[in-house]
Amino acid sequence: MNHICYYPLILAVIISCNPKSSSDQAAANVNSPAPSGMVWIPGGEFTMGTDEEESYDAERPAHRVKVDGFWMDEDEVTNEQFKKFVDATGYITVAERKPEWGQLKKQMPPDSKRPPEENLIPGSLVFTPPSYAITLDDYSQWWSFRPGANWKQPEGPGSNVEGRWNHPVVHVAYDDAVAYCAWIGKRLPTEAEWEFASRGGMESQRYGWGAEFRPQEKYMANTFQGVFPGTNAGEDGFSGSSPVRTFPPNRYGLYDMIGNAWEWTSDYFHANYYSELAKSRVSVNPQGPQKSYDPREPYAEKRVTRGGSFLCANDYCVNYRPSARQGTAFDSGMSHVSFRCVLSIKDVKK
Repeated sequence: MNHICYYPLILAVIISCNPKSSSDQAAANVNSPAPSGMVWIPGGEFTMGTDEEESYDAERPAHRVKVDGFWMDEDEVTNEQFKKFVDATGYITVAERKPEWGQLKKQMPPDSKRPPEENLIPGSLVFTPPSYAITLDDYSQWWSFRPGANWKQPEGPGSNVEGRWNHPVVHVAYDDAVAYCAWIGKRLPTEAEWEFASRGGMESQRYGWGAEFRPQEKYMANTFQGVFPGTNAGEDGFSGSSPVRTFPPNRYGLYDMIGNAWEWTSDYFHANYYSELAKSRVSVNPQGPQKSYDPREPYAEKRVTRGGSFLCANDYCVNYRPSARQGTAFDSGMSHVSFRCVLSIKDVKK
């Protein structure tokens, strides 16, 4: 197995949005009209994470978790939906703001020196496949910070989202996702809610649709085919992101829970968190650890992202599974990170 890839870029301040869910009146909501664009996830007890050999340390150990029912967006937030938010509020994303050194240095080693002022410019991390042979031990060979890259200009100045309005919005940092959720009256899912929904009621299956990655030779998600990172054969029909709802939904009616774009959750990423949860017989509605910790980047503040993306390849990182998870710097905007929203019953009552 290859290592999980982490992509740090420190750019902004955290806004918190993480209310707890409730299962009151859950049975009634199964038959109630769904909020527009959402489906009811019934909740229940399941095994979160995995102990299977072909997995990553961050997914282990497996442990029992119970979540209450909730509503979840059928698909990832699209460019069109995000534009409505920006037009209504004038919101400026993290990737469009000039980085502040006072915030940057909080997540860097104490002896870090201030970068030159000309380097403190708005931008985001853009996937840039190399045209030459490389090793897979340094992700900076295919990720580059591009000034001017943001959700409106995904590849940088000169690019746009015309023809991609129904693709998932990308280059959104954690704060951006939280701000959108607050505007529309929803929230980000907890990591436990996200995994439960992604499994689609198929707890023991490796993928969100069953035991095989390509049942009857059919692609079920937008992932990477070819030789990562330089050659994407696009056998599934796409070499980049795809329109939402292109691939089949899972049994809960959710699209693109696997592949297309990584999705933000509300939980901090902590390398030892699963070991703590495993000490309990069943953890009920876990909200994540109190702080972030990644031993490989101990100063970075990370949130959990889930689901993999169009860049997940079986020769590099097989993160196109419900249990797969990674920590992503909360202020990172990237070519393959998006989000979707959820609602608890008490949120609907409001």
